Amino acid sequence: MPDTMMRTEIEGLPLIHRGKVRETYEVDDRHLLLVATDRLSAFDVVFDQPIPDKGAVLTRLSTWWFEQLADLGRSHFVSADRERLPEAARTRELAPRSMLVRRAERVDAECVVRGYLAGSGWAEYQRAGTVCGHRLPDGLREADRLPGPIFTPSTKAEVGHDENISREQLADMVGADLAGQLEERSIALYREGARRAEAVGLILADTKFEFGFIDGELAVIDEVLTPDSSRFWDEERYAPGSSPQSFDKQFVRDFVAASGWNKEPPAPTLPDEVIDGTRDRYVAAFERLTGRPWDASV
Repeated sequence: MPDTMMRTEIEGLPLIHRGKVRETYEVDDRHLLLVATDRLSAFDVVFDQPIPDKGAVLTRLSTWWFEQLADLGRSHFVSADRERLPEAARTRELAPRSMLVRRAERVDAECVVRGYLAGSGWAEYQRAGTVCGHRLPDGLREADRLPGPIFTPSTKAEVGHDENISREQLADMVGADLAGQLEERSIALYREGARRAEAVGLILADTKFEFGFIDGELAVIDEVLTPDSSRFWDEERYAPGSSPQSFDKQFVRDFVAASGWNKEPPAPTLPDEVIDGTRDRYVAAFERLTGRPWDASV
């Protein structure tokens, strides 16, 4: 089993932020280093147990997506090449999970796009027939494809749970013009991601993006279309009316939901089969999407 990394300390680089999964270091006045740990966050709670290879999968898959989606607008991505990383991050442990990015002034909202009815959207639909202000047709089943992708933003909580908000609430938070730009960019990215996923037999059920401003220009930041930020289903096994097998952390969500956990800290202990199964799903998502075999040593 590969080594895991729950926390980083990089000599000579000031730590700016330690998030739920990623840790951010200052490189210079224009650049940051994002390091993805093997921590797992579900229902906005960080688990004590790492998922082997997770951080490297997130970094390499985001790197691949940033390159594939470059024509759809600016991102903060600069490089994940070992030679371009700060020297202290070029180690065997850090390099595969590290990414050099531009500094950005973050927009404090999560930009969620849903193409299918699942997760919290399905729960709300059952109660009210809506998802974040979108009135949906009657009679939809869990995992049904929506008539078209919908934009359902949420708050960005550093501690505790993110909360779904309407597009009108987002406009009140950030201004109508920026809210419209966020929706347009998010749906365009989702559509292209869904198209590429479909080409390899995967369904992109939903995903979330984050944005920030770089030199006054709106840019996608953080991660893109990874198993941490997206729900991927196997097209061959897809059947509306139930929760499809997924290549993301739904495997963990299902386990802890069945355990009766109240979704508040502390997180329950995960059995080895859930840890191993989650790792296998992340690696499978990388291999299916990129067409490359996984090699943790690269």
